[in-house]
Amino acid sequence: MGANASTFPGERNGPSPLTRPKLEDIPESCIALVLSYLDPPEIAKLARLNRAFRAASSADFIWVPKLPSTYPHILSKLSDQGGAGDKGKKDVYGRLCRPSPFDGGTKEVWIDKRTGGVCLEISSKALTITGIDDRRYWNHIQTDESRFQTIAFLQQIWWLEVEGNLEFPFPPGTYSLFFRLQLGRASKRLGRRVCNSDNVHGWDIKPAQFQLKTQDGQHAVSRCMLGNLGTWVHYHVGDFVVEDPNLLTNIKFSLTQIDCTHTKGGLCVDSVLICPSSLGKELFSSVDVEVCKKP
Repeated sequence: MGANASTFPGERNGPSPLTRPKLEDIPESCIALVLSYLDPPEIAKLARLNRAFRAASSADFIWVPKLPSTYPHILSKLSDQGGAGDKGKKDVYGRLCRPSPFDGGTKEVWIDKRTGGVCLEISSKALTITGIDDRRYWNHIQTDESRFQTIAFLQQIWWLEVEGNLEFPFPPGTYSLFFRLQLGRASKRLGRRVCNSDNVHGWDIKPAQFQLKTQDGQHAVSRCMLGNLGTWVHYHVGDFVVEDPNLLTNIKFSLTQIDCTHTKGGLCVDSVLICPSSLGKELFSSVDVEVCKKP
């Protein structure tokens, strides 16, 4: 009778279109389990396939391991929590991926979309700057080159001292701290960016010193000649390690150039950035980051 005798009518060309499995036939729990092994950007792409994938991508067990372990404490610091506590963990993750201001808008925190690493930036207005209230030395300038829309500009001074401190619930990990600085004052002329270097002087004589300290005794010091006229540069101060997520991390940091044998001027201070060390290496090109020397 041959092999064809065992084939039912209509199956010679395989299963009919009505019985062929489709993506939406996969159980939602199975889809969610697969998605839990992917990075958030990959999950977002697959969630656009159909309703089943979109629904599965909202499962809380997918997002809990991707959120920073201290996320409830981070949310509590934000002035506008947007009801995040009542939402699913996917919505909380999306909320934290957007830079969120706190402490009167002088600081912003967000998590990296791919890794969930916590990043934080501190405005120049949240720093203690010697002479900031004397307009002979410093001015606050409005600019769209800062995420805070304002920078501190140094006209001229003998004693440069910029200090800051932060207490924040960082999750465990290794973090890098950077000062974002520029020599020269940038502006727009005929629609083009130009940099005024008239006030820039005194930075090629002695290096500036950067320093950070933590409450558990970690200490980093580095020195660097400030350069790259007209370009924003992230000067790497040092790294620190967070081990206990149940303790607030307290950090003190500073930028100084206190050699009073000469004046210095023309410096723009934008902000201080703290991010996971792995991200710090990826985010900035060698032109954008200056690795300072240890003393």
